[in-house]
Amino acid sequence: MKLLFIFGTRPETIKMAPLIKVFKDNPKFNIKVCVTAQHREMLDQVLNFFDIKPDYDLNIMKPNQTLFELTANLIKRLEDVLESSKPDLIFIQGDTTTAFVGALAGFYKKIKVAHIEAGLRSHNKYSPFPEEINRILAGHIADYHFAPTEKAKENLAKEDIKENVWVVGNTVIDALFLGLKIIDENRDLKSQIESYFNSKFNIQNSKLILVTGHRRESFGKPFENICYALREIADANDDVEIVYPVHLNPNVQEPVKRILSNHPKIHLIEPLSYPYLIWLMNKAYLILTDSGGIQEEAPSLGKPVLVMRDVTERIEGINAGTAKLVGTDKDRIIKETLLLLKNKDEYERMTKAVNPYGDGKASMRILEIAKNM
Repeated sequence: MKLLFIFGTRPETIKMAPLIKVFKDNPKFNIKVCVTAQHREMLDQVLNFFDIKPDYDLNIMKPNQTLFELTANLIKRLEDVLESSKPDLIFIQGDTTTAFVGALAGFYKKIKVAHIEAGLRSHNKYSPFPEEINRILAGHIADYHFAPTEKAKENLAKEDIKENVWVVGNTVIDALFLGLKIIDENRDLKSQIESYFNSKFNIQNSKLILVTGHRRESFGKPFENICYALREIADANDDVEIVYPVHLNPNVQEPVKRILSNHPKIHLIEPLSYPYLIWLMNKAYLILTDSGGIQEEAPSLGKPVLVMRDVTERIEGINAGTAKLVGTDKDRIIKETLLLLKNKDEYERMTKAVNPYGDGKASMRILEIAKNM
């Protein structure tokens, strides 16, 4: 059976990596990998870390590319890939423009499509933008749906998607455990990571707050609110170190550097490669983020997550108590962060909540289902 995995961003690559590994080890499947490089440098870092070599690289990324340009370029380039590879089944992941257009290209060629991480919904089509609509459209095109949770399966059922739906957990947990294992077994890499962070801040004697933020719906005033909140948190707590790997988008860089530069307790660093990020996540006391993947990963490491978004399509974490939705309101971010820093009972309640996103075996479940398709 010929399978084609299509992905293009760092989060997709992370979540596809363990899946590609288990399928490549099974002789029943002939695997091809197509990367669109919707992200370029960050994509390559993950490919190298997990030792994945693409068969097709579309290298689609351009400076200041609009969604119109990206979508048009992707559909044309994928036509050529499908003509060449002639797969029996296409795997797409998540909610990116690559995922949506990958599904659409498969539909145009009447090739079956499997959707990994199907069924997540924020129920606000402009948040996250354009991801919410990308995921919905991909889901209605796909033939097979691998939902991470029961809630995701329920979302699909409400949209009359009821056949070929399986709850398998999220492959991001598989990737997290695999990634930490690779680091632990590679002494040189582990030493490099430790040396890098030890040269920048004091991990041993402080409560480390990891911050990530990049959502386009937060550009402008919301990002400024986040930054002012972080500054007040750092001012109010002598035992805190805030580490913020700053996304390369100018709409993120400008407010972050203007408001947070030159603070002794706030460390603005370049975007981290995946192994560096998961190592730092494992060392963090708590995490403030707008990232979907981190909402899923951090609870597996016992790390409370404050989600700096007004809505989230990952509501299971909120309901389970592994994460809290704090939006981009400065006072709310400060209040909830200080609660976790000062209230041991509240902190432990979040650290001990059960991660609803899986046990690290999603990829093997998908493999077993695919064998019987």
